[in-house]
Amino acid sequence: MILLYLVVLILVAIVLFGVGSVLFGRGERLPPLPRGTTATVLPASGITREDVDALKISQALRGYNTAEVDWVLDRLGQELDLLRGELSAVHAVYGIEDDAGGKERPGGAHALPDDGREES
Repeated sequence: MILLYLVVLILVAIVLFGVGSVLFGRGERLPPLPRGTTATVLPASGITREDVDALKISQALRGYNTAEVDWVLDRLGQELDLLRGELSAVHAVYGIEDDAGGKERPGGAHALPDDGREES
């Protein structure tokens, strides 16, 4: 008797789910993004910590979407290069010696050597 009750309950749930899916659908569908683009957003310049904290990178089967992560890292790298260039220009104008050649970071941390290889 209990088994029959469970079977009927499951069948009713399946029918209700099917009717609800047909009547209401899955919601508004968005068109797919063009190939090579991402929905991840960063400002054109002046990236702040809040911008990085607000990043949402879509997940793929085995982790995060590699193309989106690569795009974010590229944009952050461009921003760092721009800021370092501006800092070097300010140092040159005011005659301040730039200590970038030592690869020493504040707190005793060291920069990783740049061997010219591209990480994947």
